[in-house]
Amino acid sequence: MKKIRIAVIGVGNCASSLIQGLSYYSNGSAGEAIGLMHWKIGGYRPCDIQVVAAFDIDERKVGRDVADAIFSPPNCAKVFCSEVPKTGVRVRMGQVLDGFSDHMREYPDARTFLPSRRKQPQHEDVVGVLRESKAEILLNYLPVGSQEATEFYAGCALEAGLAFINNIPVFIASDPDWSRSFEEKGLPLMGDDIKSQLGATITHRMLTDLFNKRGVKLERTYQLNTGGNTDFLNMLNRDRLASKKISKTEAVQAVTERRLEDDNIHIGPSDFVPWQKDNKICFIRMEGRIFGNVPIDLEMRLSVEDSPNSAGVAIDSIRCCKLALERRQGGVLYGPAAYFCKHPPRQYTDDEAYRMTEAFIDGAWDGKVTKLPLRRSMRRRQVSFRR
Repeated sequence: MKKIRIAVIGVGNCASSLIQGLSYYSNGSAGEAIGLMHWKIGGYRPCDIQVVAAFDIDERKVGRDVADAIFSPPNCAKVFCSEVPKTGVRVRMGQVLDGFSDHMREYPDARTFLPSRRKQPQHEDVVGVLRESKAEILLNYLPVGSQEATEFYAGCALEAGLAFINNIPVFIASDPDWSRSFEEKGLPLMGDDIKSQLGATITHRMLTDLFNKRGVKLERTYQLNTGGNTDFLNMLNRDRLASKKISKTEAVQAVTERRLEDDNIHIGPSDFVPWQKDNKICFIRMEGRIFGNVPIDLEMRLSVEDSPNSAGVAIDSIRCCKLALERRQGGVLYGPAAYFCKHPPRQYTDDEAYRMTEAFIDGAWDGKVTKLPLRRSMRRRQVSFRR
């Protein structure tokens, strides 16, 4: 089996969990693959994914082998595979642009980024590295709010001929101009904003869908999240949160029976708690009405290691992009994007997105959507399947 060659932007906690996972699942079988949605996709196992290029801006990571950089400060992701073999790939200096928020300079070195003073690469430099490495897929793990930097790397992926997976809440796949550009180039595009394996968003969506299916009128809801990694520290700058709040809020609004008024739904990061490190704690409250217009409320607390929670989803996203490359299918992968991401171009319930994704993996779905999805309360969405 050939390798899937990936390049990574941002060697932070999420990249650490992903790369640890490639080693963790290198030995074993499907029966031992705890925590994976799929052991194989298109014949590819997790260990068939190979990192061939990486970019970061932190002086403690730039120049180091990727296998060492993933354990360098300020990374604090849980170490579940300490023996990651050397990759032979050194982390290169990345382009900063808006990828670093100035307020992070005010915190101790162990908690924040230390931007390297090395020369930043130009567009042609990054394109050259991607081509030389023979990477096939570029993964974006930049901090929330990195609009300019994300667009810079998306442009590099287009010119270098790579598929692009946008794991952060900056809108690329859900932007018509960007999605059209990747489709015209025949390059797969996945995004936006990775939806963790069992995180706040997927749990909130499933509960909202349950309310709807069981005839419970949802009147108001909130989701509050705290954490102690660099992601939460970065988001203390509220100016960087616009797309994040849209992404998380719309993920839940998409499965409500009727859209809630803005005052009745609040979803987003709440605060940075240093001692939590990579542990994320989510509080969800939902208020509604059941039979006889009788009130009901639900409160839930979820505690999870944030970065490993996204890594398995990323592994599946990578392998779906590889299948699309082999099938010469460019543009947004609508089913997988809806299943793996919070803010895909077209929202579906998770049940529908799951079926579309499985059909895509099996080769039974041509990737086309015959019309825009309608509200769940109206009628079934129309999806084109090959018989």
